[in-house]
Amino acid sequence: MSRVNELRLVARIAQMYHVEGWRQAEIAKHLRISQATVSRTLKRALDEEIVRTTIVAPPGIYTDLEAGLRDSFDLPEAIVVECSEDRDGAIMARIGEAAAQFLEVTLQTDEVIGVSSWSETILKMVDNIHPRNPGKAKYVVQTLGGMGDPAVQTHATQLTTRLARLTGAEPRLLNAPGVAQSREAKLVLVSDPYIRETMDLFGKVTLSIVGIGAVEPSRMLADSGNVFSANELTEVTEAGAVGDISLRFFDDDGNSIRTPLDDRVIGMRLEEMGNVDRVIALAGGESKTEAIRGALRIGVIDVLITDKFTAERLQRPASSGSGFQAAQTLSA
Repeated sequence: MSRVNELRLVARIAQMYHVEGWRQAEIAKHLRISQATVSRTLKRALDEEIVRTTIVAPPGIYTDLEAGLRDSFDLPEAIVVECSEDRDGAIMARIGEAAAQFLEVTLQTDEVIGVSSWSETILKMVDNIHPRNPGKAKYVVQTLGGMGDPAVQTHATQLTTRLARLTGAEPRLLNAPGVAQSREAKLVLVSDPYIRETMDLFGKVTLSIVGIGAVEPSRMLADSGNVFSANELTEVTEAGAVGDISLRFFDDDGNSIRTPLDDRVIGMRLEEMGNVDRVIALAGGESKTEAIRGALRIGVIDVLITDKFTAERLQRPASSGSGFQAAQTLSA
């Protein structure tokens, strides 16, 4: 049989399956061949490039930028959102909307959700989530204690309890400051049975939702009465830090930065986060670009949700001297 006659049958089967919507069993019966032959022929149609797959992304979908992030950082998944302007407020709103939709679609039954509750972007996500049926998730666990002024620590509690209500879960609060006054004070606090009970759930978290922060505190943390002084943050920067996840600092290569501050933080450690099945990071904006770059190099993030401007910056060579400039900003 000539090659053209062989390919004629391949093309016909491909047309029936891909264009006319026939099932494989129907094709086999119609052409008097086995279903296994139909399956092999459809594979050959791909090999012979008779069938070619073309994806036409709708406006506002950035498949190339997402692929670039996956390739550049060995990242399992990336979501790049449309944003009309490179401004923090607009970026957080768009990331929050996309994160809410992604969480609603991918949330698993009996999920144990860990949430780093001091993030404006995570707050935007919670604002956009639609209520789920009761019992969809199992727990929402607060993975970082309150911050700064006790009068405003209720933010962390409210965010955790709202997310629990929206996902049909039971909230598990971490009723402790995010940063203790000393290492010794932290040891006393974490020995409390109620605090210990919540922290014991860190090892059972199946989905962790985190923000990524620059070394310089966000507006939310600054307004809360951030407990780290400018001198302390300058010390962290001089040690090489470019950012933090839940106040656990890291450098541009994703290595943990260990300082006395680390011994005072009450919350999930990066090492514990590495054991979580799925970690979703929400972050964008020019001031956070180097922090996001370093965070991606830690190797614990499974999904990054960011904006198109930040995605473009992340795929350019890292700027030199960013650590020095950050130190100057903090000490100014």
